[in-house]
Formats: sequence, structure tokens, C-alpha cells
Amino acid sequence: MAADLDDVKFLTVAEVAEMMRVSKMTVYRLVHSGELPAIRFGRSFRVPESAVASAVENHVADHVADSA
Repeated sequence: MAADLDDVKFLTVAEVAEMMRVSKMTVYRLVHSGELPAIRFGRSFRVPESAVASAVENHVADHVADSA
């Protein structure tokens, strides 16, 4: 299991917000709604980078499907 965690990069809420070009509050809403998986460490959340990529891909796919 430790080897699996070596491959995971965790991002802060601020880093996710910057990557997605949204506010930190938007990221918190996505985390609390379950749309964006995150792990809580004390009072902080960490989001796996792969979860951000997946959320963006799913959102883009939904948007393209809606416009067709």
C-alpha cells in the first residue's frame, strides 16, 4: 500500500482552485458535495491530483454532450 501512495500527488484546496481557475470556496463546495474526492488532515483537505483531472474531464465531457 505504501508503494501506491508514492505515486499519488496531493494538492491543497488553493492549488486545486488555481488549476481549475475557480475560487477556493468553489473547491470546498465540490469537496463537501462529494463531486471532488478529498482527504481531510486535521482542518485541511488534500485532493488527489488524479481526482482533479478526472473531475475536469467529466465536466468537459458533460458540457460537450449538452451542446450536441
